[in-house]
Amino acid sequence: MLFLRLVSVALVALASQANSVEGKKDVPVFVKTLKGMNRGPPLRMVTRELTGEEKWITQPLDHFDETNTETFEMRYFINDEFQTEGSPIFIFLGGESTASRHFISMGHWYDMAKEHKGVLIQTEHRYYGRSVPTQTMSLEDLKYLHVKQALADVANFIETFKSQNEQLSKSKVVLAGGSYSATMAVWFKRLYPDLVVGSWASSAPLFAKVDFYEYKEVVGRAFRELGGEKCYNRIQKGIADLEAMFESKRAAEALAMLRICSNFDHESDLDLWNLFGSISNVFSSVAQYQSTGDIEYYCDYILSWNDDATAIANFVYWAWDYPTCIDARYQETVDYLLEGITYFDSSRPWYYQTCNEYGWYQSSRSSNQPFGSNFPATFYIELCKDVFSSDYGNDKIQANTAQTNKDFGGLSPNVENVYMTHGDLDPWNAIGQGVSEGATVIPKSSHCTDFDSISSSDSVEMRASKERIAELIRQWLA
Repeated sequence: MLFLRLVSVALVALASQANSVEGKKDVPVFVKTLKGMNRGPPLRMVTRELTGEEKWITQPLDHFDETNTETFEMRYFINDEFQTEGSPIFIFLGGESTASRHFISMGHWYDMAKEHKGVLIQTEHRYYGRSVPTQTMSLEDLKYLHVKQALADVANFIETFKSQNEQLSKSKVVLAGGSYSATMAVWFKRLYPDLVVGSWASSAPLFAKVDFYEYKEVVGRAFRELGGEKCYNRIQKGIADLEAMFESKRAAEALAMLRICSNFDHESDLDLWNLFGSISNVFSSVAQYQSTGDIEYYCDYILSWNDDATAIANFVYWAWDYPTCIDARYQETVDYLLEGITYFDSSRPWYYQTCNEYGWYQSSRSSNQPFGSNFPATFYIELCKDVFSSDYGNDKIQANTAQTNKDFGGLSPNVENVYMTHGDLDPWNAIGQGVSEGATVIPKSSHCTDFDSISSSDSVEMRASKERIAELIRQWLA
């Protein structure tokens, strides 16, 4: 039963996020594990029929160039079951994934909208889902993908939507977002403070940086605190043993344990970085989206094996979930992201945003984590160069992240009426506001775990935070 549950959960957490386009080969392992981490707020089990109508709005392709008259259709979902004269508008911002009806059909955001007879809307971010404004995702076409353009889309949406709905022409607007879209909820209040009365930002990364080594430190801390010291040590020792095997002419043995295909070049730094990044990302996905009992369960599995390296090899192999050997070559990752020029999914546009705006490369730089030393920030920078342009070297990405922090204030965005929440064990909290800056940090919690309805299973701190945002919404809408 343990084995079966591991496989089934891995399928949900990783394979379901791959969303490979029909006719394409399997998603490469590194991309697949990134998808497991970059999927935005978690979608909980659906307990009722999802409500909401799919609609579209015309947006300028470039909000900042008056000579460019091109437009595109941006998708959104609307649930108006509570609408009445002057209903407040509750917008859940779309981020780096396909928009859905989930957050306008259930959960705490839905409950608060119901209390205030609000209209619920989920927007979709340009270049994600079905809101792709250009014919390709070439580097030239991706110049229209920037958070400033996406925030301007939201501003235009609010003004247009209100002007086209007489009942709602004077309605107040509140925003919510999780993960990257939480960042947008904060930054929107900075750029367009008069369009919304308040924002709720769950797990918002605010500080752009290239080498985000702190991420893996928090992942390690989650396994140590929830899974125990033995589990942490097993992970650390198992990965160290695998690294040592590659360094001591036992590469063939390590590749066999991990079921890696024979075309892997164990003498290539890029291939090794690609492989060990994929290993660490399995643990990252578990920690980032863990709920009560998850890490403890996986640690029981990891500790059930007789030796460290075998435990890690078996755990990540089943989490990767491929029917045959694993093609872990770096070139497979590059080729897949290049195919994204014409075969759209979220991988290429999000990776472009990291190269062009944020960095956020979750590296092995820190020794205060158990995942080894074989996925440096250099790996991610090389991927930027090989997928987009040789111009995207370290200097350019450093300059891009510095500009993002200059534009939006980094950890000091200087905004009012924004409620920020973080999980204490969310790896992203290291680049978000903490308690000293006014955010609410929820113990034992991880990434975007506070969107569910208030429940008897909530911790005292979780319930208090949900009640706090509900009270703030009442104040903002008064």
